[in-house]
Amino acid sequence: MSPIEIAAVLLGLVNVTLVVRRSLWNYLFALAMVSLYGFIFFEAKLYSDALLQGFFFAVNIYGWWNWTRSRAQSGEVRIVSLGVRGRTAWLAGCLIVTAIWGLLMHHYTDAAYPWWDGSIAVLSVAAQTLQSRRNWETWVLWIMVDLIAVPLYAVKGLWLTAGLYLIFLALSAWGLRDWVKARRA
Repeated sequence: MSPIEIAAVLLGLVNVTLVVRRSLWNYLFALAMVSLYGFIFFEAKLYSDALLQGFFFAVNIYGWWNWTRSRAQSGEVRIVSLGVRGRTAWLAGCLIVTAIWGLLMHHYTDAAYPWWDGSIAVLSVAAQTLQSRRNWETWVLWIMVDLIAVPLYAVKGLWLTAGLYLIFLALSAWGLRDWVKARRA
């Protein structure tokens, strides 16, 4: 446990709590968190996760822009749905890209767990993109990410981060419930 990991965990807790609550302030905390995690994951040779942080930085800027323009009269961010066809396409895309990314990480890097790490990265890219687009389905993917990430980070000795992802799992369940409810309203 390093001071950088402690700071990243605290920023992550605030960030995801604010996302669940559909607060625009989540993006300030997200940008700081992903900057720290880029360093942490690179040091742990989790290269897919390290690269993912750069993607998160960019897509969080897009999400901030999108959310500021997608507010209801009440001021809350409006939630949208993919539909069955969209969900099927996103799932197929995730499976294909995960296979390709894991293969690349396996053959071209000394990544500690290229397939495991790669699946977290690909699902996270999809989840973050859907979150920025305000799709409630984002939370299903975040739940999957959390379930896969906790044991990987524990194996790598990133205990605080593993604990953070356990908390993220609970927050993701809350987010799913809240966003589905908001979508129906």
